[in-house]
Amino acid sequence: MSSDGNRKQFWKRNAAKVPGSIQHVYGAQHPPFDPLLHANLIKAGNRPPPATPGKPKKATTFQEFESITSDAWDVGDDDDELLAMAAQNLNIEVVMETANKQEEEEEEEEDDEEDRVSFGSQSSPYPDGRMVKSHSEAPIGSPKAGECAALHRQQSLPHRPPVIPLVARMADQNTSGTPAMTEREASRLDKFKHLLAGPNTDLEELRKLSWSGIPRQVRPITWKLLSGYLPANAERRESVLQRKRQEYFGFIQQYYDSRNDEHHQDTYRQIHIDIPRTNPLIPLFQQASVQEIFERILFIWAIRHPASGYVQGINDLVTPFFVVYVFEYIEEEVENFDVSSLQEEALRNIEADSFWCMSKLLDGIQDNYTFAQPGIQRKVKALEELVSRIDESVHRHMQQYEVEYLQFAFRWMNNLLMRELPLRCTIRLWDTYQAEPEGFSHFHLYVCAAFLVRWRKEILEERDFQGLMILLQNLPTMHWGNEEVSVLLAEAYRLKFAFADAPNHYKR
Repeated sequence: MSSDGNRKQFWKRNAAKVPGSIQHVYGAQHPPFDPLLHANLIKAGNRPPPATPGKPKKATTFQEFESITSDAWDVGDDDDELLAMAAQNLNIEVVMETANKQEEEEEEEEDDEEDRVSFGSQSSPYPDGRMVKSHSEAPIGSPKAGECAALHRQQSLPHRPPVIPLVARMADQNTSGTPAMTEREASRLDKFKHLLAGPNTDLEELRKLSWSGIPRQVRPITWKLLSGYLPANAERRESVLQRKRQEYFGFIQQYYDSRNDEHHQDTYRQIHIDIPRTNPLIPLFQQASVQEIFERILFIWAIRHPASGYVQGINDLVTPFFVVYVFEYIEEEVENFDVSSLQEEALRNIEADSFWCMSKLLDGIQDNYTFAQPGIQRKVKALEELVSRIDESVHRHMQQYEVEYLQFAFRWMNNLLMRELPLRCTIRLWDTYQAEPEGFSHFHLYVCAAFLVRWRKEILEERDFQGLMILLQNLPTMHWGNEEVSVLLAEAYRLKFAFADAPNHYKR
């Protein structure tokens, strides 16, 4: 089938499923690609009917384009022909570049600064798949289709390194699953504790120290300080926390009962639909009490920000804060933790702190979510211009097969790469975002550019529109850890240094 025919059939099938709504695919949190499914599809010899020649009609407005893009490609049960066609173009194994940790520096004081710009790397093959069905459509608690063949699938897969939990021990694990804290990590933790113990925390020093990652033990207090939620003065922190927490629950009393009012029903209904789809493979987020917390946080934020209201994707932005602040009260792994075992006061504190820190984040990127989402449009255009300068081969390859950046990068900007990376990687990424000036609004652009170019080999291997879209919306990052994120951030920092202050170099 021709490239135009593949492209037309791809959008026709997926745009027609849920007209006018955003569909959810959590690419980084999918189970691995099923080689049995791949083999059966090829053996069956399924082939799509020939498409009518001709160029697909393009959207005339951003709203139409956003609608047909549908935020993510989601394969439905009726897409056997599409699956068969995609499987022919799909690489079963992907060579994933990883990096060794930087050797310990002779001078301890230089560690943190050199982490920003220097990472040794080596290639290491890890097989991974990139096309799976969404589990978000299955009712919570009901058996999913893939579970029946879980053991058979696991035996069929090639050898993998130990699986890392999606959430647990984010700061203490790398891609090899090694949980031990090194001498260097223990030294960094001591530096954080010493800096935080003073009567007035030096926020600039805290940012420098945090850029290379924040130890789990001090991440909650550090995030609250870097986000501006807590003051640098230690004596004022407790009173500020009490006041802000009381203020949030005052909003609950004032506004939450209005969720069933006619003019708020649509907002609440959309939040209520989206919450179960948030990280559907992590049991923590499927607990009723957690979902109720998320509903309150998102509804109150939407009521207090009428310029944008609630937009799909904002629900994802609560989860890193919630997980980090749960760790303030527990030592065990959080993935399967039952939050009902926490005291009510602790749960209320986690909820209020998550609300305020999410609000601080969104204050800096609110134009991503206002009408027509102009912030996202500008950032996607800037990403296209940047990639055209840093890797012309990748840029021209996408042009050749008529892949528009908005078709895959809309989600990268709307959800801050949260659906492309495991949650543990998102939390590590946000350590740096909060340490960077305008990290979520400006530095994120360079991270997206580095992330795209990171997959240049796989991108250049794809030879049609559909194969490229499947790859870009299901990138194999399930086994990523701190090392991969550190290399990504180092490359993004290099790009920012080279292009941020050079507008003539930045544009063609």
